Amino acid sequence: MKMASGVTLSVFVCALLAGTSLATAAEVTAQRLANPEPHNWLMNHRTYDAQRYSPLDRITKDNVKNLKLAYSVALGGTSINENLQATPLVEDGFMYIVDLWGIVYKIDVRSGEAGRIVWRMDPKQEKFPLSNRGAALWGNFVISTASYPPRVIATDKETGKIVWETNLSEGQVDVQLTAAPLAVKDKIVIGAAGGDRGVRDYIAALDAATGKLLWRKYTVPAPGEPGSETWKDSAKVAWQTGGAAMWVTGSYDVAGNQVLWGTGNPVPMFDAYYRPGDNLYTNSIISWNPDDGKMNWYFQYTPGDPWDYDEAGTHILIDGQVNGENRKLITHSARNGFLYTMERGNGQTVMVKPYLENINWTKGIDQKTGKPVDYDPNKDIQIYAGTATPVPGAQTKKMCPSPSGGNNFWPSAYSPKTKLIYIPALTACGQVTQDPKLSVKMNDQFRGGISTPIERMETDLSAMDPLTGEIKAKIHIPYPNYSGALATAGGVIFSGFTDGTFAAFDDATMAQLWKINVGVGFNAPPMTFEAGGKQYVAILAGLSRIAIGKHAFTPELKEQRNQPMLFVFGL
Repeated sequence: MKMASGVTLSVFVCALLAGTSLATAAEVTAQRLANPEPHNWLMNHRTYDAQRYSPLDRITKDNVKNLKLAYSVALGGTSINENLQATPLVEDGFMYIVDLWGIVYKIDVRSGEAGRIVWRMDPKQEKFPLSNRGAALWGNFVISTASYPPRVIATDKETGKIVWETNLSEGQVDVQLTAAPLAVKDKIVIGAAGGDRGVRDYIAALDAATGKLLWRKYTVPAPGEPGSETWKDSAKVAWQTGGAAMWVTGSYDVAGNQVLWGTGNPVPMFDAYYRPGDNLYTNSIISWNPDDGKMNWYFQYTPGDPWDYDEAGTHILIDGQVNGENRKLITHSARNGFLYTMERGNGQTVMVKPYLENINWTKGIDQKTGKPVDYDPNKDIQIYAGTATPVPGAQTKKMCPSPSGGNNFWPSAYSPKTKLIYIPALTACGQVTQDPKLSVKMNDQFRGGISTPIERMETDLSAMDPLTGEIKAKIHIPYPNYSGALATAGGVIFSGFTDGTFAAFDDATMAQLWKINVGVGFNAPPMTFEAGGKQYVAILAGLSRIAIGKHAFTPELKEQRNQPMLFVFGL
């Protein structure tokens, strides 16, 4: 049988089926997000478990030495010291990136020889923001955020036109949306930021198709709500500006239907006397039901924190054996210098061990409760070990790790092949001075004190067993890591550093296998994808003002220049 055009029926049917397949592939469904294709990177952490692990294995320990720059793309560049912190998303040869201004770029990366910008969506931000950590894919939309005012925006993947836009300020002028959105079933879950400016932060869910706000839950309770008794200031006002920002994308337990999201520090960050009490739900991991926003459970790492040790960083879902039993677990490389592994269903501590050697703020962590051993539930102001805690008459203290942490917003990665977590951590101590005069909100400052670098910022990249706490291997890098880690099935760990070095490491020994210096520092996590049958590794470059500040004791980088760029590497 012939069609009128001369095309055979079989060819026509094949073409029709191919067209249907392509249409289906273009829809980013809940099923695809739960089981992403190996060649794609469809969400911020690649998978809901936040492992930042790719099953791609064309780049191996043996051939990574041949990795070369395939192409680069200039992005942003409209102001001084722009930074890029987003993880690129890739779907079937097209990359989606968000820059500092919330501008979304669609880039054609199919050729492997150049990245061609297909369209840009500019949300027209009103003023200079701090950061933007990425986008989400859902249906035929790219879901992104922009601040000032804080908005969640759905952009048509094909046309680059805005489909819907939702303002989430609710009267708080300093709210920012810096975390990449998380698409869960038919909803977009987003955490609010801006806590250090005195925002009372929240987590919210929007209808993915329309942008309608479905629920919003605050992470600092109002008077009378559960947890409000932990805000004990006599004026009863600290909760209104309490922080608990959710500025890094959470994870999602598909089987348990729970969103797991870390919260930031209490505000003002360095003055616990302004806000006596444990200050729930700051410095916590919280489990939420994405359907209605109900809180299932929480665990608070550092009650009444006076050091800015927030725990907004990623919480990685893993499976493991505990006492011979298979368990569903969460592991988190905390900013305070410890690795915590806990039960996924209730937050019960399984193991806590330090990943840094110089911790001085506490004498240790109770293995049963997960609380610092020097935590006193009868005290409104926690002194902990006393060594690092600012107190009246001794308001300046050396603290280890520094306020930047150990590990922070730059993500750790986990490999299910090695069953190890890879933790990039700053090793320096810092100095903090508590100052009540700074516990008054002035413009965008509400810090309660100041922090000062006192030594060179360097990095330990450690491979650690999250079930035993044993550090299996470690490499020291003489520059800060503000990038995070990527684990791959090829046995290679990738990470970037603020001096412009991008490097590959052996996932068993942490030996450095390859490196390149591109001259621009890295402030964003690496990712990997496949196009045209070849594996590529991509990373955004461009340092924030905060990251540049980590070079105070690094004189060789004093004149380092900054430029927001996309770099893509291949064999």
